[in-house]
Amino acid sequence: MTDYEPAMRRALDLAAAGRGLVEPNPMVGAVILRDGKPVSEGRHERFGGPHAEVNALAACPDAAGTTMVVSLEPCCHQGKTPPCTQAIINAGVTRVVIACRDPFHAVAGRGAADLRAAGIEVIEGVLGDEARALNAPFFKLRQRGLPYVIAKWAMTLDGRIATATGDSRWISGEASRRWVHDLRGRVDAVLVGLQTVRHDDPLLTCRTTPLRTAVRIVLDERAGIADSSRLVRTAGEFPLLVAATAQAPDERVGALRQAGADVCVLPDDGAGRVDLAALMRELGVREMTNVLIEGGARVLGSAFDADLVDEAAVFVAPRLIGSAGALSPVAGVGVDQVAHGRRLENVTVTRIEDDMLIRGRVQRSERTDGEPIQ
Repeated sequence: MTDYEPAMRRALDLAAAGRGLVEPNPMVGAVILRDGKPVSEGRHERFGGPHAEVNALAACPDAAGTTMVVSLEPCCHQGKTPPCTQAIINAGVTRVVIACRDPFHAVAGRGAADLRAAGIEVIEGVLGDEARALNAPFFKLRQRGLPYVIAKWAMTLDGRIATATGDSRWISGEASRRWVHDLRGRVDAVLVGLQTVRHDDPLLTCRTTPLRTAVRIVLDERAGIADSSRLVRTAGEFPLLVAATAQAPDERVGALRQAGADVCVLPDDGAGRVDLAALMRELGVREMTNVLIEGGARVLGSAFDADLVDEAAVFVAPRLIGSAGALSPVAGVGVDQVAHGRRLENVTVTRIEDDMLIRGRVQRSERTDGEPIQ
């Protein structure tokens, strides 16, 4: 352990408090040390607000001769706020300890270079893996132009998400459903297919205290979602995006837009359905950082087949349904051999009352972003 690891862990803890509040910016925390002891700290608290470094400096009346420990390379460009590098230089900080570099093209090593050019000692790589893991969604958006995708479902011990008649309320317990609502309250979008809308007529809103309002997305190639559905009826109150294709009649697109929905016409996948990869690219252009897929089985299967899922969050309830006709959670093409099945990495298992929540990062052959969000 280096002398700076305890301070960097504190910086990472501070950064994590910004989850759901700062996106599409990264979560960042900073700690200022004098003679090895913390004298102030700060974090990026909200999108558009001062960055962690500036907040830490504001809490330190005299930062001359200090060391700043920060969980991400300080920015060096004028954005919604002035460059943090200049604030650090002006304050007289003599050493900056950085966990990892910022992948954003306007920074990407330039921040550290500017500090060194000003005579400040820069140490890089302290708890870098942990820092990249914390900001995995930000890294993916900046490096690949795509949002971080979480696939969530609840199933029974025998791997079913509904009975043969389609009944699915409720497989998981109340505490598990609250956990899902908390997750909805910090992502940019919640995505389902049209069949889920027709069967369940969901609202897809957060029923706890949301940190952000997620866009509700429906895959609906013909824009056939009913005007009487709760999603359409509340489109003026909560954002609704209908992802359609050229198959959608102009009158349906117009009616949905008149109701307050955003209709995005996208390419199809060759089988008449919305091309999920094209949708994710569009969401990346819209600066969406985290997208939650809540099903159903066909949508989840398509997302896994297209290698779009970064993380799985699976609730397993102590119930048995049985029946060969009961529904399983992931459809799609799948694989023909068990050995080719997708594995989860960095798996955690958490008990939530009687349910078990299994979370992990979906293994990929190539990736440039970090590890699962916490």
